[in-house]
Amino acid sequence: DARENRLNVGSSSRDPEGEGTAMARYGKAASKKVKRAMHERKKGKLKSGRSGKKVKSRKQAIAIGLSEARRAGAKVPRKKSASRKK
Repeated sequence: DARENRLNVGSSSRDPEGEGTAMARYGKAASKKVKRAMHERKKGKLKSGRSGKKVKSRKQAIAIGLSEARRAGAKVPRKKSASRKK
């Protein structure tokens, strides 16, 4: 499915021949959470956690879905932390 490939659920995009087995970066549960968040955003029902405002951005909807998946214990890579200035 094309939607699952966007989240690197299937084979790695860097390995076109399929030589070797690449680990999936995101689990199926994470994919479901993002899918649900995207549907809610499209209907206009996705709200931001802190301010309670309506989410309009596609990237924000994905971020909300992934953070929900993280809290639920799904397989999601660690969030990148901001680098400190010296």
